[in-house]
Amino acid sequence: MHALIVVAHPESTSLTHGIAARIGAGVVSAGHSFEVADLAAEGFDPRFSEGDLAVHRRQETPPRDVLVEQARIDRSDTLVLVYPVYWWSMPALMKGWIDRVFSNGWAFDFGLDTGLEKKLRHLKVHLIAIAGADLRTYARHGYFGAMKTQIDHGIFDYCGAKVVTSELLVDSETQAPEIHLAAAQALGKKLFGATGQAQSTTAA
Repeated sequence: MHALIVVAHPESTSLTHGIAARIGAGVVSAGHSFEVADLAAEGFDPRFSEGDLAVHRRQETPPRDVLVEQARIDRSDTLVLVYPVYWWSMPALMKGWIDRVFSNGWAFDFGLDTGLEKKLRHLKVHLIAIAGADLRTYARHGYFGAMKTQIDHGIFDYCGAKVVTSELLVDSETQAPEIHLAAAQALGKKLFGATGQAQSTTAA
């Protein structure tokens, strides 16, 4: 089985990258494979342009950079997004990747006459958000619930993809990094079960 791990952080030495690497190490230790899409290092353009709007309207085919990302997902059995929380959501770089890559005609089919067809029902998704604040802050203001509504339901359920893990790693600026790194490696080892199905973990 093969996992695509998508990372959005400008620093290669960040905890975000460290967590992505540990997830990959766990995947390999369980006998599977992975690749990393480092959006910042690869220079992915997250801007939703007039051309992307034409793709959405089914007037144009997706550009090469979008087709490359779609092919990465197509050859993967599960998708793992690893990102720091910026303003109670994912970074603009990762949101722009979703805006452009999860296009009409590939992630879903929508038309005024035909309605909505969800085209990613086969895809398993794991969301790993790294948060600086503590869990009490997220609970008190309802931030984590809002994030799940926006991302888990608003993005992935719309396309039919199943969010298996929606994990919030809190206190990233005050806890020892190894706590989160160890949790990441454990997640990677459990990402695929003996039957090749993505496994569920409990969100923080």
